[in-house]
Order: sequence, then structure tokens, then C-alpha cells
Amino acid sequence: MAETLIIADLHLATPEPRTLALLDTFFERAEHAEAVYVLGDLFDYWIGDDQPIDPAIAERLGRFADLKATVYFQPGNRDFLVGRQLLERLGATHLPDQTVLEQGGRRWLLTHGDELCIDDAAYQAMRAQLRDPGFVRDFLARSLSERIAIAEDLRNKSRTASSSKPEDIMDVNVAAVDEILERTGTDGLIHGHTHRPAIHRLADGRPRVVIGDWGEAGWLVSLEGDGVALERFTPESSEVMATWPLRREAIA
Repeated sequence: MAETLIIADLHLATPEPRTLALLDTFFERAEHAEAVYVLGDLFDYWIGDDQPIDPAIAERLGRFADLKATVYFQPGNRDFLVGRQLLERLGATHLPDQTVLEQGGRRWLLTHGDELCIDDAAYQAMRAQLRDPGFVRDFLARSLSERIAIAEDLRNKSRTASSSKPEDIMDVNVAAVDEILERTGTDGLIHGHTHRPAIHRLADGRPRVVIGDWGEAGWLVSLEGDGVALERFTPESSEVMATWPLRREAIA
């Protein structure tokens, strides 16, 4: 049975050799996938479809469109301004912030995850401001250089603010997770954003799968049948870190 692959938080910026190698490794894995979902923060920031892209990264982005798999893109907090031109480059279908995926008799809720970090009030206020239609119109009307400068400033402020915040308020709120699963009638949640890869079991037994961010290694979630696996991979090896239900062994 063909698998579905889900990734998030690549934070592409500069064409680092390790990043390019991880992308190449992922595309080898995705050659036989049925579907590929990118759950946001593909880029470290995205300030409009006229943003320059390094040729080495642009070439890899085009490989999404070359896949036999159906490709889907869901915006994250860093790249919610992705538009039609980039989606066409990726050969991807745009997904709303909350999407239900039915596979193997299960209903999975897919989301980037930042909207569930409700204990961080300052972040939620900034998120609402940045996504306000009036702010977006004003921002996109600015010159490319102005937008890049604003994005760089926001990124630096975010790093500074995050370093001084308690770890727990930057994670998802469990009550918010329970509420959204009940509201959408789903059997489990898959998200990124927090950079804390794991498969958690909620109080009622449903799984919350957190995808890791890419750095020295890449992370992906594989759905096959009614099972899910969280995998860490490098160009040299791949390992299944957690499964749901527990049924698959680590792969060398």
C-alpha cells in the first residue's frame, strides 16, 4: 500500500550543503509516495512570491512538482504569504489552516500548530496582527527590500523573545487540542511548529503526532494503512523513532 508522507518546518533560507542533501534524501523516499503534505514553515520567512530564491533551492522546489505523489501545502507562521506562483512551482494544492485527512479508517487533523499555542498570549496577538487583511495589503504593497528588512527584524525579535519565555507556554495547550479534535470529529492530530518531535497519547487515548524541524537531520511522518510512524533521517540512515500503534521496527 502506498504511503502518505508529511513534513514541516524545513525553514529553508540559504543553500547549506546539509539542507540540500536532506532534501535530496527526502525526494528519494517520496518517489513512491501516494501523497506529500507540507505543513508550513517550508521557508524561514516568505514575504511574497517575488522573493528571490537561490538557484540550488529553486531546483529542489521544482522536484516537488516532479513527484508522482499529489502535493499539498498548508501555510505556517513563517510562510502564510505563499501565493499562487510558488504553489505552481511546487505543483501543490493549497490547504486551509485546519485540514482533515482520512486514511486507513482514521480521520487525522492536519495543522501547522501555532494556533494551538494559546498560552503564549504575546505570540497570539502578533499572529492576529500579521494575518489581518489590512496589514497584509499594506505589507505586500511595500518594496521587496522593505519587506525583507521587516521580515528579518521580526525573525530576530522572535528569537530574542523565545529565548526568554518559559518552555511550557510555547507548546500547544492540551485543552485546545482536545477542543479542536472534538469540534472536527477527528481521531488524532498531526502538527509541526513546536520543534518537539514525538507521538503523545492524549487523555482519551487519541494520538498527537509532532513533526520535528530540519537541521542536522530531517523529520517526517509516514501514514500507511491505519498506522503512523515518526521518522528521523539523514543522507546516511533513517530511523523510526515512534509509531502508532506500536507495530514497526526501526529501519537501518
